[in-house]
Amino acid sequence: MVGLVSVEELRGLSAEERAGLLRALIALGDEDPLEQPRYRRRRGLVLVFLVACCAWLIPWTVVLGLTLPQHYTSGQWSVAWIGFDAALTAAFAFTAFAVWRRLQIAILGQVVTGTLLVCDAWFDVMLSWGSGEFPVSVATAVLGELPLAALFFMGARTLVLTTVRALWVREGRVGPVPRLREVRLFTIGRSVSGGG
Repeated sequence: MVGLVSVEELRGLSAEERAGLLRALIALGDEDPLEQPRYRRRRGLVLVFLVACCAWLIPWTVVLGLTLPQHYTSGQWSVAWIGFDAALTAAFAFTAFAVWRRLQIAILGQVVTGTLLVCDAWFDVMLSWGSGEFPVSVATAVLGELPLAALFFMGARTLVLTTVRALWVREGRVGPVPRLREVRLFTIGRSVSGGG
């Protein structure tokens, strides 16, 4: 006996009836944590902070564009690049570990690694501009770093979509799985517009 309904009675339901029952049970406890007052306030603060960062960075970028010297000598050049490559190696290793262990954090690892690869391509190309290393930097970026970054970003997207699809099916939902841009945080069954 499961509460008021026996296992035999549940087995007697059609697949559609079981799916409907499952959706109804999930809906009873399907609270969006972001609607709790403390998280609503935090979300508001985070949004204000992010908008303030954008408002600061736009004029700061213009100021840098107008005031930075054309040529700059750095005493820590090799340390900066070694540190960056060490961080990139750590991101690869972390992502590999997370994928091997089948952890959701592999999504974050793929996004971070892809982002670092794009940054690596950008700095390699920009900092070799006008030098004999420029063609090699462009080739490395176009044939190596950027395609690899795209693979990481697509991998992260695939993992998110696969997770959404698995939750959709486990909730007993029928019909097409919602697009990623329609899925809200913590509420797989509701779209951005608030529909079911």
